[in-house]
Amino acid sequence: MEKTVTEAIHYRRSVRIYQEEPIDSEKVKASIENAVLAPTSSNLQLWEFYQVTDPDIKARIVHACMDQPAARTARQLVVVVARKDKWRDRVRANLGFLEKSFGKKPKSDYTQREKFVFSYYRKIMPSLYTDFLGILGCLKYIAFSIMGAFRPMYRQVRASDMRIVAHKSAALAAENFMLSMAAIGYDTCPMEGHDSLRIKKALGLPSGAEINMVIGCGIRKPEGVYGPRFRVPFEEVYRRV
Repeated sequence: MEKTVTEAIHYRRSVRIYQEEPIDSEKVKASIENAVLAPTSSNLQLWEFYQVTDPDIKARIVHACMDQPAARTARQLVVVVARKDKWRDRVRANLGFLEKSFGKKPKSDYTQREKFVFSYYRKIMPSLYTDFLGILGCLKYIAFSIMGAFRPMYRQVRASDMRIVAHKSAALAAENFMLSMAAIGYDTCPMEGHDSLRIKKALGLPSGAEINMVIGCGIRKPEGVYGPRFRVPFEEVYRRV
């Protein structure tokens, strides 16, 4: 029986030592299918997920993760990749979906909302994601800052800002994945300690792809949880305003 959301949240721990018992690849895949239902900025879905089961590729990624136990003892690995470089493809995919949803009709027959959505993907998204050596981003930042002095204005317009946007979306999806795994009694450990270049080479990724995190997957050994959960007091991080 699957755990409730609250039960899965409380069950989930970063497990660093796993049993040798294999895990069901199809169940892991189903958890990745839950991952891609996560919220994502402008519905661009600038992510990819690599379920690593091939022993040779897994060994290369384990080595790139400094042979840490969470990777070495994992039965499978899932690599979450941020793909800011695919924004044009994702814009086209959204536009295709919208055209199909709204139906083909003369431009004059579209509602104001429909016209805005098309404009959003055809004009606003390219204006945010297009850059050249960081120069356009700096110019946009200056222009938006000036306009922001007079009215509320979106200010995260540089290439570095858009990278952060892509990684935030990928991290949201990764949490969906880990909670889905916890709900069925599987364990995970997200890892940032890795050689991202070696992982990209092992997976055959292009230069524009960025490793968001590597997630070890398996069934925990008791010693795989390194101690009781610690969180700073809730009152230190919670404010009601």
